[in-house]
Amino acid sequence: MGRPNFLILGCQKGGTTSLYDVVVQHPRIAAASEKELQFFSLHYTRGWQWYQSQFPQERHGLRRKLSGEATPYYLFHPLAAERIARHCPRARLVVLLRDPVERALSQYFHSRRLGLEPLPLEAALEAEATRLADAEATLKAGQPHRSHQEHSYLSRSRYGHQLDRYAAQFPANQMLALRSEAFFADPAGVTEQVWRFLGVKPKPLQNPQASNRGLGEASQVPPSTRAWLEQQLQGERQVMEEWLARLGPHAQLT
Repeated sequence: MGRPNFLILGCQKGGTTSLYDVVVQHPRIAAASEKELQFFSLHYTRGWQWYQSQFPQERHGLRRKLSGEATPYYLFHPLAAERIARHCPRARLVVLLRDPVERALSQYFHSRRLGLEPLPLEAALEAEATRLADAEATLKAGQPHRSHQEHSYLSRSRYGHQLDRYAAQFPANQMLALRSEAFFADPAGVTEQVWRFLGVKPKPLQNPQASNRGLGEASQVPPSTRAWLEQQLQGERQVMEEWLARLGPHAQLT
């Protein structure tokens, strides 16, 4: 049975899908059965054997390939870090961090396009605290919580607490934090950083593109709403910069 050597944890609307798609192009890396397995978040009750079956089996006598998956909900789910550490203590963890305000807006418009969000932007942002009030208790009781996954616009942009959970379970040299905007601008360069982190020699990429960034709706947000959002996420950019400095590519060289 297989198991993942690496996990791309998130963040949602940070380029996770695109990064995974290009990382698994490497000939020494094998993709899982699908990208978002959601095992450590939504499908933990399916059991460890089910999860292992989603990865290529190791073949004796052949050069071993690495394998991994990407599920953006892992970064935000309160139980995922502990579960990953229990089953995959040696896995390498990659996270993309996007500007907190832009990420929150992108998630909102993503939910609207999918029909998951009936409220207008301002009402959805104001309703978040009420929607998520019982989320952690519900998840710890083993039940899914729709709003925790779909309506957590501000909360998912507060990276500090999310990364604290992983830092408590994994050493820093098993974690890599990268800037989403850097990946959007230079997919090949950021992918090379991930490959080096995973221990494989970089290969040329053909027509690398970062997709799934939204359709530009955030540019139409009224200035007053954006100012309110900036106020709510005040200080989060500094938190993000601190984590990028702590877990960035240069930190892996020490």
